[in-house]
Amino acid sequence: MSAGRPRASSRDTLADAACELFLEQGFDATSIVDITSRAGVSRSSFFNYFASKSDILWAGLDERIAALEVALDAADIAGAPAAVHRAVMALANEFSPDPLALAIVNAQTMGLDDELIRESSLRRARIARAVTGLFVRSGADRLSAEVSGSAWGGAVLAAVDAWARDGAGRTPIRRFIERAAAAAAGVGAATESGAVRQLRLVVHASEFEEALSFYRDGAGMPQAEAYEADGGARVVILDAGRATLELANSAQVSFIDSVETDGDAPSDRLRVALEVGDTAAAVERLVAAGAEVEASARETPWRSINARLRAPADLQVTLFQELGPPRD
Repeated sequence: MSAGRPRASSRDTLADAACELFLEQGFDATSIVDITSRAGVSRSSFFNYFASKSDILWAGLDERIAALEVALDAADIAGAPAAVHRAVMALANEFSPDPLALAIVNAQTMGLDDELIRESSLRRARIARAVTGLFVRSGADRLSAEVSGSAWGGAVLAAVDAWARDGAGRTPIRRFIERAAAAAAGVGAATESGAVRQLRLVVHASEFEEALSFYRDGAGMPQAEAYEADGGARVVILDAGRATLELANSAQVSFIDSVETDGDAPSDRLRVALEVGDTAAAVERLVAAGAEVEASARETPWRSINARLRAPADLQVTLFQELGPPRD
């Protein structure tokens, strides 16, 4: 008999004994002493294999999640989406029916409903944290990375649950993880390596609090991230929705100025355009928040209502409300 055989056998014997007792008398009513007595091993032997009663159910999945964390921590950021997919699919390797599958199917009988909800959330969070970390390192913004990470964590636990309820072992778990992975891959932030992932306008705001209040509270851009450093250094990143880069030649700039203004507020070299739902209401709100009107709201030939403001941090801002195609 090999040196490793007794440990594996003892672990399986403990798991089998625990599951029998959970079915007979419930999870909460079963003690570690009960389990070791049923298995015919010492109490100290139990802790050679499991840290707690709950660990009996989750040990197999936890080992796979630990391997996923290692893989994603070492993954090349240039291929982050593919690395996440590989690491998640690797969870399916040699995944056979185990105490967790039995517990999912018999949760009510074992008195495990609350336990499974609580412990599942911890595993989802571990996977989400690992995926989020890789996407952030690859250049995704924090919010999108966390949404994607949450999707992948939820996908794995949903796949395990569906596999168990289908009759663990009847269909390979890989089938369920493949379906869940396809759903999760469509959520979040990753783009192909080398592509621009985000357009961010960086503004030097000498009157920082005034500018922050204007753009966050007045213009309605929610705070996404904020950092402080030595010497009073501060930066706040605000979410402005979809970002695009508009390049216009000199003739186009002159044309825009003739449409959007009365000729007395020429375009700065850099001008910020913000899409709003109601230009007139937005102008009123932002003037009250500290902006100055450079050109009042007016309808353009391309079916939008535009206004031009001088806003805090000396930014020239165009507000535009899309009207959509003309009605017949």
